[in-house]
Amino acid sequence: MNDVSVAARLWTESRRMASVQAPIIPVVSEWIRRQPAIISLAQGVVYYAPPPQAKAAVHAYLEQGDCRYGSVQGEPQLIGAIGEKLRRENGIEVASDERRIVVTAGGNMAFLNALFAVADRGDEVILPLPYYFNHEMAVRMLNCTPVPVPTDACCGLDIDALRGAITARTRAIVTVSPNNPSGAVYTREALTAVNALCRDAGVYHISDEAYEHFTYGDALHFSPGSLPDSRLHTISLFSLSKSYGFAGWRIGYMVVPPQLYGAILKAQDTNLICATLPAQHAATAVLRAANDYHVEKVKVLAEVRNEVRRALATLAPSCQVPCADGAFYLLIRMNRDVEPMHVVKTLIREHGVAVLPGTAFGLHGEGCHLRISYGTLEPDTVIAGVQRLVSGLSALLARGS
Repeated sequence: MNDVSVAARLWTESRRMASVQAPIIPVVSEWIRRQPAIISLAQGVVYYAPPPQAKAAVHAYLEQGDCRYGSVQGEPQLIGAIGEKLRRENGIEVASDERRIVVTAGGNMAFLNALFAVADRGDEVILPLPYYFNHEMAVRMLNCTPVPVPTDACCGLDIDALRGAITARTRAIVTVSPNNPSGAVYTREALTAVNALCRDAGVYHISDEAYEHFTYGDALHFSPGSLPDSRLHTISLFSLSKSYGFAGWRIGYMVVPPQLYGAILKAQDTNLICATLPAQHAATAVLRAANDYHVEKVKVLAEVRNEVRRALATLAPSCQVPCADGAFYLLIRMNRDVEPMHVVKTLIREHGVAVLPGTAFGLHGEGCHLRISYGTLEPDTVIAGVQRLVSGLSALLARGS
């Protein structure tokens, strides 16, 4: 066998990873890097830093000079603070014989832990459209099959469609509320119906609640894990990345049924061992002393959201802005059959603004969808970016491309 054939056979990525879409954020970030003075409305982070209690806790921890590993499931003080928060804010009671808490390096790790615990090769995981792209990627990485299921005109859940998607291979239905990328907030009634559907079908309900504090107007967040008969089939995922500006500090957590606890610890110990201890100490301080830190921040975002919606409304009827009562995203649709990645590239190169293509979230056909993040920059910069976006989309619509 010659060197070329050996290389072709051996020095390639796995077939499993080859089937996974490229992560869209690094792709778009590279295009941004090549262009000067881009205003990026692409990445889903908040514009503000963690509260001062977090920084003080990290300094205090570093003064101790402690470099040990922590507990796989998380530090006891943080788990206690999380338990108090879950009881106070989510109506979820945690007891070791009914549910367990595991601290993770962000919400994405919590989701991957959940998949490791419940799914085998060839199993199916139902993802309402539009899905969060890292969820779909994780499902494929585990040699499972993502099953996208349409939602209604406002990206609300279609219970009958979800029921019809369940097969003998289904292991979980995933809900993300408030939703990334659509900004939809699923109602208590809809989430209760999904949870009951999962219970009756013998599948898990994975409830991703990373944006729990970001709701506007009359919309309210609801945690399915608070339902009285939910404990054995509900996996609840949370994150400090958005509410407390912890994105780079990587602290999330999950609430899991007792029968999955051992499997999740196996996954966590192999991939991570433990979430970084300085960040865990910071999270403990925040949850105990600054748990309302996000309140004023969300008020600011509500005002930004209104400004952004008013600016985008000028594109009607060529662009549609659907209902979006949560998170800090708007998912607009251009009523043109144009390739979303082409639109994203054009907006970056010719108009100095970046957004994400809807295809990354499973939206193919029926117009060109674009996700706008209005939480990622200072409000004045967001408004300037949206003005560029409106100008750019107007130009694209005028020339029909």
